Amino acid sequence: MIRDFTYESRPSRVVFAAGAVGLLQREVTRLAIRRLIVVCTPPQAGLAQAVTAPLGETVAAIHPHAVMHVPRAVADAAVAKTRSVDADGCLAIGGGSAIGLAKAVARETGIPIVAVPTTYAGSEMTTVWGVTDAERKSTGRDERVLPATVVYDPELTLPLPPATAVVSGFNAIAHSAEALYAPDCSPVTALVATESVRALIEALPRLVAEPDDLDARSEALYGAWLAGMTLGATTMSLHHQLCHILGGTFDLPHAETHTAVLPHALALNLTAAPHARAALQRAVGADDPASRLFELARDLGPEMALKNLGMPEDGMETVVRQVLSAPYHNPVRVTEADLRGLLSNAFAGVIPRPATNPTLR
Repeated sequence: MIRDFTYESRPSRVVFAAGAVGLLQREVTRLAIRRLIVVCTPPQAGLAQAVTAPLGETVAAIHPHAVMHVPRAVADAAVAKTRSVDADGCLAIGGGSAIGLAKAVARETGIPIVAVPTTYAGSEMTTVWGVTDAERKSTGRDERVLPATVVYDPELTLPLPPATAVVSGFNAIAHSAEALYAPDCSPVTALVATESVRALIEALPRLVAEPDDLDARSEALYGAWLAGMTLGATTMSLHHQLCHILGGTFDLPHAETHTAVLPHALALNLTAAPHARAALQRAVGADDPASRLFELARDLGPEMALKNLGMPEDGMETVVRQVLSAPYHNPVRVTEADLRGLLSNAFAGVIPRPATNPTLR
């Protein structure tokens, strides 16, 4: 039986091809952008210069100051730079940090974004923004921050180290996995999410074995694009809530935190989400998707213990309080005991344990 649903597509333009970055001039012209501010992280400054060289005087400034979690001061500086050079468009080159900074600029100025992702974070396909004040990360949705055009060029992901590619890929898998039990998941989104997980599960071991395999890089980027679509189309649940709090509170690395937490969040939530569980079983080829994802990640090399990513053991109660105080949808009504058990397992990096007698929504 098909459940009732509402599906809303997002008006982004997607260009996906090896060498697609060579089409930037066409895409910028199509949006009638005259002056671009280019944002990236400091290590991506050289790539930004190379990629934008053919754009000539259209580039008003390169601003290589994006950092993880978009601190308020960094966002304010980028907005000020945008206004000082009279930019009417923002080009983001990089991963979630660069695209997150571009979104902060767009939210304040209203200028369009052209995104060129070089990781699998997926933020480029969503209206979700995030800014960190002190130790608390605020997030929301705003149509102004959705990139007008996204250019996916698998060749730009070739320099991405396999270890980084793996955690970035698991970050993308987290989007699709949580989309499957979202209250606003539609049949279209479920199909996209399942295909996304399948593609990433297949691609990540291949690119670890052969880092220069462009087909594997393309498959991973394709899966990440689909994951971004699911993130943009649905409401995320406990896993994303936990990762935002962990990252904003303890400055934990974003993708690595998603990788370590995801199997434990799924072990809890899939007990109350049979449709999502069945879809993930098909996608990962295993009866226990949470354990399968944990074992795959562990075998590919990422750190699976939050204690080794920088989380202090005495910080657990802070996370529990913040999670329980913030409203969000989740298939399981999460208790303090659930959270402590989940966080304890993720902190230690042990294989996830399915919840017993979860309280359903």
